Amino acid sequence: MTSHKILKMANKLNKYELASREDATIKLLDVLPKKRMQDDECLLVCISTQSIPIVNTISEQLNLNYDLLFSEPICAPNNKSCTIGMVSETEEIVLHNELVNSFEINLDFIYGEAHRQYEKKILKSAYKYRKGDLISSLNEKNILLIDQGCDTGLRVMTAIKTVINSGAKSVAYATPIISEDVANLLEPVTDEIYFVHKISNFIDVEFYYKTLEELETNRVLEIINNSKNYLPFQKNRRKEDEKNS
Repeated sequence: MTSHKILKMANKLNKYELASREDATIKLLDVLPKKRMQDDECLLVCISTQSIPIVNTISEQLNLNYDLLFSEPICAPNNKSCTIGMVSETEEIVLHNELVNSFEINLDFIYGEAHRQYEKKILKSAYKYRKGDLISSLNEKNILLIDQGCDTGLRVMTAIKTVINSGAKSVAYATPIISEDVANLLEPVTDEIYFVHKISNFIDVEFYYKTLEELETNRVLEIINNSKNYLPFQKNRRKEDEKNS
């Protein structure tokens, strides 16, 4: 490939660039059905801690509550950089069947590794960000799942499966950037998908952000501790008020 062609390809990809999470949030808010979400008392569900700034701002703008849904990757036995599935905090599992079959990975390993991730990481996250509580009841709720970007779709598919099996009334998904292939995959299993850019030949989420710094745990905790819309801490505050009254 000539340098001229490489430059043309780079210019084509750069038109999707998002300046920052703040920029992504503003643009995502523009495509969301804000009035309908408020009328439906939509519960926002953040599916990664890195997306908390986006979800928190949307919750403030629309005065809607939000929660976190935790999930962790299940990796191949001989290659920890190869994700073959995801497990959620309700122990719902979604697999990349092509990888599972090509590596001939047995189900005993998968379920064992999923449970290990649940006990080692997910319960730790629940304690850290919800003081040990499970996710709020999703039964008969209108749920909007939100993430800062979507490449393989494993995380959001795991979240969708969790939400549906938890009795949600409806489930929609919003993200600033999404792979075109994943968007097509999600259409049959969601009520709505909202995005700023749908990208063919998707590279990775970070590629499309000019700035996407890693959020430290303390920063995430600072945001949710200062939020009046973070549902788990609303419950904890009510419990403390009842205890002190």
